[in-house]
Amino acid sequence: MGTLPRLRDDEREFFERLAQVIFANPFTLQASQLDALVGRGRKPAPGDHALAVLGPVLAAQLRKLESRGVSGLGDVAPEDRRLLEYGYLFQAYDQFVAPFDALIRAQLERGEQPAEVPFAGELLGVLRGRGFAEAEVLRLVALFYQIRRAYYFIAQSLVGDSPSMRRLRHALWDDVFTSDMLAYREHLWNRMEDFSTLLLGETGTGKGSAAAAIGRSGLIPFDGKTRRFTSSFTSAFVAINLSQYPETLIESELFGHRKGAFTGAVDDHQGLFERCSRHGSLFLDEIGDLTAPVQLKLLSVIQDRIFSPVGSRRQLRFEGRVIAATNRPVTELRREGRFRDDFFYRLSSDVVEVPPLRQRLREYPGELDQLVHLLLGRMTGRPSEELTAKVLAQLRASLPAEYPWPGNVRELEQALRRILLKGAYSGEAPGRVGHEAWLAEIGAGTLTAGEVLQRYCRLLHERHGTYEEVARRTALDRRTVKKYIEGKAGGGERG
Repeated sequence: MGTLPRLRDDEREFFERLAQVIFANPFTLQASQLDALVGRGRKPAPGDHALAVLGPVLAAQLRKLESRGVSGLGDVAPEDRRLLEYGYLFQAYDQFVAPFDALIRAQLERGEQPAEVPFAGELLGVLRGRGFAEAEVLRLVALFYQIRRAYYFIAQSLVGDSPSMRRLRHALWDDVFTSDMLAYREHLWNRMEDFSTLLLGETGTGKGSAAAAIGRSGLIPFDGKTRRFTSSFTSAFVAINLSQYPETLIESELFGHRKGAFTGAVDDHQGLFERCSRHGSLFLDEIGDLTAPVQLKLLSVIQDRIFSPVGSRRQLRFEGRVIAATNRPVTELRREGRFRDDFFYRLSSDVVEVPPLRQRLREYPGELDQLVHLLLGRMTGRPSEELTAKVLAQLRASLPAEYPWPGNVRELEQALRRILLKGAYSGEAPGRVGHEAWLAEIGAGTLTAGEVLQRYCRLLHERHGTYEEVARRTALDRRTVKKYIEGKAGGGERG
């Protein structure tokens, strides 16, 4: 038996560059990385995925190898197989992007029952034909589906070209696959339940959409016998808004209860921790509203992965991932003893900030057009350039140019409905929406003078965007304003 051929230096360099591109975060992929492989200025055709331009170049490279008798992993020396593997992986993924997108849409319509994967046989055949082992083939199909779902939900639900939204999409992708996708594929693909996520942002910014994008993007195993994935991503995301429940009922909603556990418990009730599958995520919204005793119980469950329904001694295991969110200032809650430090650290494997709408529009005013187009398309069932232009014109005629959108994207959505119904939207009174908690604290007399001034300066800075304008409106000098906004003035701390 002769010696297996080695890749040439130029071929090795090509596949090394290919790996850097295909395993990069797609939401911050640099054009220069693609240019090194496909030439300057080549872009995917409308409707194609971002890396589609790699397909023809890769195919040409693989044809050259086939002319030398290399058509699978077993046809090259062992030390070159990993590099060639990258090429075969991307070619298979690229070939089935459209079918995977169709599968995602079909699963959204089907709901909780796993949809049939009509192209499964063909995809399995492609991977087997390239020399991948059977167990690896099934895992690769699951990984391809996960990659496509993550891109689909992050890109579709969190639109906008402002720098802050670009950073958000980048952060969410890393939250699903880590910053090193190669390490994820080798070591972490079945261990992500150990990584919790804390989403921070004002009310209405889209923390729920960000959580759903993560929760629907977990890896779901593929069953080679049934030719289906073992569960539906639509049931993998389980959510609860904790602020909607009194403390006496939160434990029952989270952990469940058994019949007779308390007055009114007439039947067994399955809690959210039990309903969340091992491939799913549990979203705990408004986590900042929990009392310290409930925080301690949640900390124990998240840490030990064991819980018992109320009124039962039976121990159940939680195998999903936890995503939490709050619109409250966590730093202040911790300083005041209303949010346990150990609870915060257990939740914050990753902390992701969802930007307010006023920041997004300050960075890139055109983002308003993108959001209106998207939201109207959801409301009416299909996008319409004509309707978007009409509603945008009325929106701009109804509100001042620097309207701060205190209710964020949620307010924008309702503003569009108001315009569709009434033809106009007057906006909210400045300083009311989004600052109720601050005003309540002022009314209760619980703030120091420094804290009042600090928060007022921050409010003005959020609204007007410059230290100079805040200084003009408060009759303070610029350096003092900057210290208050950045929390360095000292007046905001209690004695």
